[in-house]
Amino acid sequence: MAIKVTSKRTKSVNNRPNCLKITKRKQKVNLQNITVNGVKIKTSAREARTLKKAA
Repeated sequence: MAIKVTSKRTKSVNNRPNCLKITKRKQKVNLQNITVNGVKIKTSAREARTLKKAA
């Protein structure tokens, strides 16, 4: 099982259809399972890219 490393959380954003009626919805984080030094970790896509560049 992957260890969750990211500190990002789900954001509350507006849903704007063509009629411009505003309703709230949740925008989830893009979590990725990656392996670093033989350990599986779960991070956001941006953090995974940063870890890949650093390695």
